[in-house]
Amino acid sequence: MGRKAEAIAYAEASRGLNSPDGLIAKACEEILLSSGLADEAYQRYAHEANRGTTYLATFRAIARKYPHKGQETILRDLIAQSPEAPGKWFAAAKDAGLFDLAIELANTSPTDPRTLTRAARDFAQKQPAFAMAAGMAALHWISQGYGYEITGIDVLDASRATLQAAGHAGVDPEAVREQIRQLATRISPQTDFVSKVLPAL
Repeated sequence: MGRKAEAIAYAEASRGLNSPDGLIAKACEEILLSSGLADEAYQRYAHEANRGTTYLATFRAIARKYPHKGQETILRDLIAQSPEAPGKWFAAAKDAGLFDLAIELANTSPTDPRTLTRAARDFAQKQPAFAMAAGMAALHWISQGYGYEITGIDVLDASRATLQAAGHAGVDPEAVREQIRQLATRISPQTDFVSKVLPAL
């Protein structure tokens, strides 16, 4: 009937204990977007209406739908809305080319070590400083006990990727090896495990 404001009010009023909040948010978002109210749609519904199966999928969906918003603005808004797990947005920051923000997230919040190691390996030549920092962050979180079924191979992969990136960055590999060794001596649940693996480098 074209009564869009009433439709949004009706949809909001239908929220309850078992209501499909994501579908409600998506419907309201579509109404606002079709009315040319993109900023209001973004502020009120973008996150809830575009939740994907991964944090990266959520970010990509919102970035596609709101191209007038800067990617860093979108990502920082998403991080602010999920302060309990900022490290989970690392892959989204990397995907957007926001390398400084990606490392900031990885250094301040638990981040999947294998995700960090892949970043270190994939960007060793293109963004060596970022790759080296990602590799060191992977080793840090491994040494703190994070990661699912971490093995010695994971430690070696992270260490080798870090050293490869250091070479491309013009950093002395021996200095990086020493940083890795110092990391392994920190008191943490996985210290003994890491220390035994590193001599294989």
